[in-house]
Amino acid sequence: MEAPGVGRPRDARRDAAIHEAALALLREAGYDQLSIEAIAARAGVAKTTVYRRYRDKAALVAAAVEQRQTSVPPEAVSGGLRENVLAVVRWLAREIAEQEIGVLGALFAGMRSDPRLADEMRRILRRDQTAMADRLPRTAWAPGAAELFAEVAPGVIVHRIVFAGEPCDEPFLRHLVDDILLPLLKGIRA
Repeated sequence: MEAPGVGRPRDARRDAAIHEAALALLREAGYDQLSIEAIAARAGVAKTTVYRRYRDKAALVAAAVEQRQTSVPPEAVSGGLRENVLAVVRWLAREIAEQEIGVLGALFAGMRSDPRLADEMRRILRRDQTAMADRLPRTAWAPGAAELFAEVAPGVIVHRIVFAGEPCDEPFLRHLVDDILLPLLKGIRA
């Protein structure tokens, strides 16, 4: 027999309000200026409500980032390696493009100043990298190619969107797949 739960069940609306407030303030003020007090006030909840859910600001921001991600990489299909890589890269480009540049910038800056945030974001990144690599057929991959793919593909896409300010349109994604990622996966060296 299970022991009865202690206290009331969590209100999902409060969780959503806290996450939305954290992301809004992250965009507006940046990570270093973000405070639990300001998040609680924006969300319309008590500070204790926030502290009951998250041990610190880094955990709260990581939870807010995670709740935004609602899709997973596409399943591998029988079309071959190129088609599967292209499908994963299209998904990845959409996911990154849907992130707000202000949030990404605040996260990048925050990771430099807060080791706990850096750890949380790297945990999410490792999980996402594994999910991406797991969706691709592994036949004829060079040793270590999966890990390198999971670093190179997001890096190029983030650079294109955030730093170059260019879209990841279909011609660019095909170039990324055909000229960079497939040779990387197959271990072809110039």
